[in-house]
Amino acid sequence: MSATTAPAYSPDSGPPCLPAAVLFDMDGLLVETEELWYRAERTLMTEIGAQWGPEHQEVLVGGPLEFAVAYMIEVSGGDHDHEVMLNKLMVEMERLLRTEPVHWRPGAQALVSACEARGVPMALVSASWRSLISAVHDSVLHELGHEVFVTTVAGDEVERTKPFPDPYLLAAERIGVRPEHCVVLEDSHTGSKAGVASGALVVAVPSYVEIQPAPGLRVVTSLEELTPELLGLWSYEWSPRGD
Repeated sequence: MSATTAPAYSPDSGPPCLPAAVLFDMDGLLVETEELWYRAERTLMTEIGAQWGPEHQEVLVGGPLEFAVAYMIEVSGGDHDHEVMLNKLMVEMERLLRTEPVHWRPGAQALVSACEARGVPMALVSASWRSLISAVHDSVLHELGHEVFVTTVAGDEVERTKPFPDPYLLAAERIGVRPEHCVVLEDSHTGSKAGVASGALVVAVPSYVEIQPAPGLRVVTSLEELTPELLGLWSYEWSPRGD
């Protein structure tokens, strides 16, 4: 995969620029849940007698749940009830999130803590439903010791979720900042498209699928490469602030 770099902040270069806010995706970016999604999808597909492999999961990374279920029905070649399958997938995924280990992605906890220490507002913006965000919170996010996100936006709480920009626009509005002054952190094409459409600078950390840099879209290999100051430097390059 291709990645872009920028010089790290130096104390000799003057006060650091910081992004107005950092908007975090959840699955595959903040926490490692893609394997659990695969297991939940495979369980449901096995139940209806259909095959499911990694090549199928790649199609769904970062996408809305409604699309995931529609695709699963298409792959199965059957006439299955969409609402029934959606509910079964949600139940199985929440069960896994609450009974199996859920881990931070490399560098995620450190970056969240660094943003908090520097006073950078943060939001959690996910295509997953609120019940799954709550399960992830109970499984791993509680390790932060307190609530660090100004707001969280779930996929079932907006009329249009990713790849539309609505979730990120809503998060910026709730924080009270201009979206073009925010940095969106994503791991998928779908989420990156939503972030770019919002006007924010997107920094992608691909998990399962390769992402290429584009205008308004930088690509790194790990959150461990990022600091609030570096995100601020990139954000100001993308959207210069007036005096």
